Amino acid sequence: MPADAADRPELRQALDALALRFAGSPLSGAIEDGELVLRPPRGLLGSVLRFCRDDLGFNALEDLIVFDNLGAPVAGGARFTVVYRLCRVPGAARARLAVNAEEGESLPSAVPVYPSADWAEREAFDMFGVRFDGHPDLRRIYLPDDFDGHPLRKDFPLAGRDGGV
Repeated sequence: MPADAADRPELRQALDALALRFAGSPLSGAIEDGELVLRPPRGLLGSVLRFCRDDLGFNALEDLIVFDNLGAPVAGGARFTVVYRLCRVPGAARARLAVNAEEGESLPSAVPVYPSADWAEREAFDMFGVRFDGHPDLRRIYLPDDFDGHPLRKDFPLAGRDGGV
């Protein structure tokens, strides 16, 4: 059974600290299903990630996930939503940050804050075409360098392309 906000007072304190630190910014946050849930704008992503690590103790990036919103109604209508899953060890507190990006827009790399984001950002670039500014080695990880396209995008042909993937 998931813990709610009453069971995790440290999440309420973290949310209050974020609201104080980023007062006046369009950062939104809540506590849902026992997790801290944040929606920072692209421009604040690096600062919010750093604050989560340095001030709130979220010392591990568990995962980075990309959603292709093509044809799906989402807030702001962005093509992609990139979700960062953070964890605080010890204590097992979790945070989820979701950031929207249009096709052709890039996000700041999380690698300077969470080095474990290196391969996950490369995978997001290879499979979806999402770019990360400041990434130390942003290149394909699965597909050949000369491959045209990003196979996990919803508009990639289901049957693949002539001559391979």
